[in-house]
Amino acid sequence: MPLGHIGINVSDLEVSYSYYSALMSYLGYEQFLAHDDQFAFRPADNKNGTYIFFYPVEDTYRPAYAGLQHLAFMVPTKAEVEEATLAAQRLGSEIVHTPQEWPDYPPPYYASFWRDPDGIMLEAVCHK
Repeated sequence: MPLGHIGINVSDLEVSYSYYSALMSYLGYEQFLAHDDQFAFRPADNKNGTYIFFYPVEDTYRPAYAGLQHLAFMVPTKAEVEEATLAAQRLGSEIVHTPQEWPDYPPPYYASFWRDPDGIMLEAVCHK
């Protein structure tokens, strides 16, 4: 069964909302909802895929140290991997790996990696 949605706790909902609002269109996502206590994105143009919800970390609930390692967003072209990476860079992200072929993974695998404002690693990947 495909994954329906992912929930991510963030340290500053406003900062994360600003960041992801500027980035997600480069990764094929559109805003699904935006409330004072959460926001979410879904695959654009009614495509099937996983919804992503963002929640503020509450003082009474903090996630365990073990948790999300990274989120990989599939994009249809290598150029879109590069565009997403440039968008992340303009947003002040730490670029962990610039766009490149990854021969250690089943080819074709062209991807880049960066960190969001909470240090969560994000990936844009093209399998074409």
